[in-house]
Amino acid sequence: MTKIVRRLSGTAPDSPSHVDREWLVTNGLGGYSSGTVVGIVTRRYHGLLVAALPAPIGRMVMLSHVETCFRSRNAALKESEMSLIEFRLELGLPVWRYEGAGLVVEKRVLMMHGQNTVHLTYRLIDGSAPVRLELRPFLHVRHFESPLRTTLSGPYSVRAVDQRVEIEPGEDLPQLRLLMSGSQSMLTLNGSRGPHGYREEQSRGYAYEGSLWSPGFFHAELDHPSGEATLVASTEPWKTVEALTPEAALQTETNRRIQLLEQAPARMRSGVCAELVLAADQFLVSPAARPEDATRATALGTEARTVIAGYHWFTDWGRDTMISLEGLTLATGREREACLILRTFASYVRDGLIPNMFPDGEREGLYHTADATLWFFHAIGRYVSITGDEDTLKILLPVLRDIIDHHVRGTRFGIVVDPADGLLRQGADGYALTWMDAKVDGDVITPRRGKAVEINALFYNALCLLGGWLDRLENAEAARPVEAMAARLRESFNDRFWYNEGQHLYDVVDGPGGADSSCRPNQVLAISLPHPVLDEGRWKPVLEVVRSRLLTPFGLRTLAPGHPNYRSRYFGDLRSRDNAYHQGTVWPWLIGPYVDAWERVHPGETGGRATLLAAFADHLSEAGIGTISEIFDADAPYTPRGCIAQAWSVAEVVRTLSRGGSDRGPVGSDRGQTGVKPRSDPRLTPV
Repeated sequence: MTKIVRRLSGTAPDSPSHVDREWLVTNGLGGYSSGTVVGIVTRRYHGLLVAALPAPIGRMVMLSHVETCFRSRNAALKESEMSLIEFRLELGLPVWRYEGAGLVVEKRVLMMHGQNTVHLTYRLIDGSAPVRLELRPFLHVRHFESPLRTTLSGPYSVRAVDQRVEIEPGEDLPQLRLLMSGSQSMLTLNGSRGPHGYREEQSRGYAYEGSLWSPGFFHAELDHPSGEATLVASTEPWKTVEALTPEAALQTETNRRIQLLEQAPARMRSGVCAELVLAADQFLVSPAARPEDATRATALGTEARTVIAGYHWFTDWGRDTMISLEGLTLATGREREACLILRTFASYVRDGLIPNMFPDGEREGLYHTADATLWFFHAIGRYVSITGDEDTLKILLPVLRDIIDHHVRGTRFGIVVDPADGLLRQGADGYALTWMDAKVDGDVITPRRGKAVEINALFYNALCLLGGWLDRLENAEAARPVEAMAARLRESFNDRFWYNEGQHLYDVVDGPGGADSSCRPNQVLAISLPHPVLDEGRWKPVLEVVRSRLLTPFGLRTLAPGHPNYRSRYFGDLRSRDNAYHQGTVWPWLIGPYVDAWERVHPGETGGRATLLAAFADHLSEAGIGTISEIFDADAPYTPRGCIAQAWSVAEVVRTLSRGGSDRGPVGSDRGQTGVKPRSDPRLTPV
């Protein structure tokens, strides 16, 4: 198999080109290790070990970072004083190479899959004399979303037995276990406490100053070329921490990642496609925060699975999970996990709705969403179409019928079929129930109350899917009422949603202010879904408006320029950012539905797909290295913003790439469709 490497050339330690680039390693539980390429901790979410622990604890920053010093006979040199000559991802795992004072050293970060355990390994590549490695860990054990001004929980206690070190933060906080592996390794107690500033939090309008504590420093001898030492940090029991040597742990994780590539479709095993298969793995997790999920699943002879919507701060969201399911699982050869995810969410259906999201550290979901449940139908449809697993469909069918019954009768948050025209309406004071859900201090930025265009496109698709399943698994009589509902909805949709003056679709009809003619990307779903609700004669004009007004190299704008509420830049404090979140800001996940719609309007012209996805290859070397950001600014240079790694961003690009074309994916493709060249940095050399 071709070696999967993404390489960035080195720069000065304080170079903006690397301070603004971040790396991410995950553990399949929702925990992670992450920071900036140059090692500066800029976010409250950064940490060498952010553990995902059962509710009510949630995700905890257990180990912030480690300061490193190399001591030889002639010099003492901090890692931050050395030249970073290379940063690379090998099979998605970060590796740094430093040079200085006659030394060449490599650093590697690894998380054990299924464990809250991180390995920080240093390897001496070149040096004329033995080197003493000193590692000083810094920590402030807190929930990863706690304000940085939260005080340390009193004096931390340290207990050391042989090579084992246990740190007790007190106040019922989880214990951190540290283990140094290497020649002549030991801990020197030399406690210190000091302030730390987090510049990214400052730019986002949050408290940005906090305190960190260190118990002392570990040291080990790198006594010959290729000598290694590893600091292991974990919340797991010692028998788990010590089960594998660092060398065995690296080999195990390497083998796991190779296996992920080998089970993926052939065209997804090399180049950018392979990188994105590995990126997709970061979001597929066992829900560690809800152990009852695992217990329930085990009792049924299965396992619990879910999707983390984005790193660093998202948990599992129903909408994001269902939109992402095909790209993360079915397009990467992980059909079994797709099935587990669908069954997990089916167990949480309440009043005809799947959860919108699970707050971190909570066992119960929140159900304030009008579209997540309709995306659930879409995800099941794609799963059954690709796998042919009708046994799972039969198990889920009663749940799906009950969902439609609830929508007809009316369920939470004003979600109900209007008997006057068969369209689905939604809305409740203080809630944003569609995917455009920004809300600040009780103010809903894009309420979209009424009959939203994509909600009805999704509902029509769900009715068509259910009608087909009932006809196939039961009989035509069972399907007839559902098919009649779909036919009525389609007729009303095409009568009510066409905005003739703009030659596109209304975003909302029957809203508090009447019809909303804002040009938004939601209308694309009326063409792109497997069962398009829009009459074919209107596909081309709608798509042309979306292409000319909303399309960018990284997805679709959420509002067309020229609208009074249009915001070209997502930046500043929370209110400023949320006012721009769905008012122009580009969302990469929308490129998937756009490509689907484009190929439906231009059947057989698959060459356009590579053009539309071209810019993402360069993006893998910025923001979150090897993955795709949550959002981008609406105007050039389309700066990436939000989460550095977003599930549906990765999933929709993976899904679209997996359908064919060049095996190299978007690398080197022409960008003529949009006329915008991607950003590039001459100091960076992606391989």
